[in-house]
Amino acid sequence: MVSPRFIYSLYESRLQKGLSKDDLPNHIGLIHDGHRRYARRENLLSYEVSYKIGMVRFKECISWCDELEIDYLTSWLLSRENLLRPKEELEPYFVVLNKLFEELIIDDLVDNFKIKFIGSTDLLPSYLKETISTLEEVRAGGEKTLTIALGYGGRQEILDAIKSLVNENKEKDLEELVEEINDEQIREHLYLPDVPDIDLVIRTSGESRLSGFLLWQSAYSEFVFQDVYWPEFRKIDFLRCLREYVQRERRFGK
Repeated sequence: MVSPRFIYSLYESRLQKGLSKDDLPNHIGLIHDGHRRYARRENLLSYEVSYKIGMVRFKECISWCDELEIDYLTSWLLSRENLLRPKEELEPYFVVLNKLFEELIIDDLVDNFKIKFIGSTDLLPSYLKETISTLEEVRAGGEKTLTIALGYGGRQEILDAIKSLVNENKEKDLEELVEEINDEQIREHLYLPDVPDIDLVIRTSGESRLSGFLLWQSAYSEFVFQDVYWPEFRKIDFLRCLREYVQRERRFGK
């Protein structure tokens, strides 16, 4: 009898062989949704168990992107709105994130990646901020870029960009400044202006919305919404998302 694992392996291999690297997205954005619903469905002891499983999937996804030569990956691990949750609910997640970041400091999994953080990281616990600082310092090299969004909100990023732009030009006449402002100037004041726009946004858990994820950078992105919760997201699901992407005709608003 042929095992399900063998059949799965064959299908995964077939999917991957059908993808031309020339057609794959250069920049993928991930919205890791569904940890808590997964925990409730599976009757796990706590959300923390689900978070830990989700971080294993996150590391696997980094390796998939590396293998497929995808140069940019942006992962939204915590929204600005999430920071409004009760402390007793947030703290277990902070602990899991801190452990993940400590692993990435020494893990050769990310040797090819430069790691950057965006969002209101100043609102995070001090121990987490220290680990983030160390991780960014240690992983400042790498040909590819992994961006981790923590305490991030798309509206806040655009507001911050406009405030920065206005402050930089505060000596100018207001009417002159208004006349001169264009989209490229705003882009230069985004959190990571050198990172290209997102080609493909993947959101798990069946929710079909952006929820404020990289609003400026995803204007012409393709979107794939997966029904599975993030802790159960497999490579085969990832490859299906890529297959759907390469089958689409990108119009960029035209």
